[in-house]
Amino acid sequence: MALQISATNPEHPALLLELPWDVPLEEWPEEYLVPLPRGISRHVVRYARAGSEVIAVKELAERPALREYELLRDLDRIGIPAVDPLAVVTGRADKDGAPLEPVLITRHLGGSMPYRSMFETTMRPATMHRLMDALAVLLVRLHLAGFAWGDCSLSNTLFRRDAGAYAAYLVDAETGDLYPQLSTGQRDYDLDLARVNISGELLDLEASGALHPSVDPIEFGTEICGRYRDLWDELTRTSVYPAGKYHYIERRIRRLNELGFDVAEMQIEHNSHGDTVTFVPKVVDAGHHQRQLLRLTGLDTEENQARRLLNDLESWMATQDDYAPGDPLGARPEVLAHRWVRDVFRPTVRAVPLQARGSMDPAEIYHELLEHRWYLSEHAQHDIGLDTAVADYVKNILPTARDTLQPTSE
Repeated sequence: MALQISATNPEHPALLLELPWDVPLEEWPEEYLVPLPRGISRHVVRYARAGSEVIAVKELAERPALREYELLRDLDRIGIPAVDPLAVVTGRADKDGAPLEPVLITRHLGGSMPYRSMFETTMRPATMHRLMDALAVLLVRLHLAGFAWGDCSLSNTLFRRDAGAYAAYLVDAETGDLYPQLSTGQRDYDLDLARVNISGELLDLEASGALHPSVDPIEFGTEICGRYRDLWDELTRTSVYPAGKYHYIERRIRRLNELGFDVAEMQIEHNSHGDTVTFVPKVVDAGHHQRQLLRLTGLDTEENQARRLLNDLESWMATQDDYAPGDPLGARPEVLAHRWVRDVFRPTVRAVPLQARGSMDPAEIYHELLEHRWYLSEHAQHDIGLDTAVADYVKNILPTARDTLQPTSE
């Protein structure tokens, strides 16, 4: 069988042909590989370079490779945080003609880390709580979209910094299935698997001495269940309000917005007596602040980063002479947002040397600088200004900071 490359982009096959497909992935020469941390996998996985792309290459049988490729494409279409599928390579054979396993190729998620690499230094319990939060949000988003993961675990997730928190991305869809809607039993099954898998992974870390002594692996494994159920209930529960109290519905929607979700479709019903109103969110979409920031500025960020940048943008807008909300003669928000990107955001980020940024993307850098400004201003008992904060951050923080994430290759 001849070598075949099924790809999402017509440019990728030409770049991928340069890689040594006649060599087992485990034996690929170092010249093709990119030294990035890898998580635990049941398959052989390597990072390699294809043109300007850094890719993850995973060996597995043809049928599951093609199935996972299609599932990842489906998740991409519905906006679920997951690695981007690029291609499947089949028909591989070594120099003697012996068949080799096909491979699934995904784009490396810049700035991301597998959980084991994050535990190379003992992780504080507070940081572990943030990881559980991120994984719970990912699992809820998957279930809202009708995706049953079938193997939710830390090992099958990548984490990226997100303004002091973390964003979780699905990295292994091999065991998943996409349905129009999940039953309670399907969701509970996924959640129970997550609890058992996470507890086992943390017990493994405890045995290797990489777990903080105050962390109970079983308790932390159970924690995701509570966080998941709290979020699921807030996003899906039915609320009954007195008739005429429509501001209660608005308050519920604002609370969902604060959690980072939009209510795309809702159901509102009066009871037979007309004295109560029932409100049910029917379709809930994640990324409320991401969409708002993207619309105003064109910046594509993680959700918590977007929330932080929007707060700074709104504070800056209030200082502008032509800011007049509701006044048709005032500058439109999109115009002011463009000015903020041009005059504030970009110059501030560029003031941080490129080689010192590590894996931090521009939005994360700006968040760090805002945090540093707040810290210095609290100490000085007055606002020191962004320029002073940037200069102090570059001089005193960056040289001693140990980036927990590897420098990105993208």
